[in-house]
Amino acid sequence: MAISFDEVEVGTELPAQSFPVDRAALVRYAGASGDFNPIHWNEKFALEVGLPDVIAHGMFTMAEAIRVVTDWTGDPGAVVEYGVRFSRPVVVPNDGVGAVIEVSGKVAKLLEDRRVQVDLVATSGGQKVLGMSRAVVQLG
Repeated sequence: MAISFDEVEVGTELPAQSFPVDRAALVRYAGASGDFNPIHWNEKFALEVGLPDVIAHGMFTMAEAIRVVTDWTGDPGAVVEYGVRFSRPVVVPNDGVGAVIEVSGKVAKLLEDRRVQVDLVATSGGQKVLGMSRAVVQLG
């Protein structure tokens, strides 16, 4: 079901979602993206360079966050702009559980041409991991 511009207003909340992340997901993402930086899979290396543990790829975190918008619209092509500031890494321990990225969003602005700005909040471990996370979405 497509979301109509006429159905939303400033403050409309998108359904929040939780995205589990484990080391296997990071390895799969590394293969798909070609980003094999050892901070994303090698705990020893991550610790040596001053990180608390292996961290998720920034683009992986960004991709998980936008799923709140694409699931809401039902059309990934409705996202016409998307940007974030990486504010804190998602730490993914090798404990059989990993981490969880919690994402919520709401309509912040109604724009011209039946577009809206959606502001997203992404956290992991109680800490904000993306700042200035905003998408412009074309609605019907």
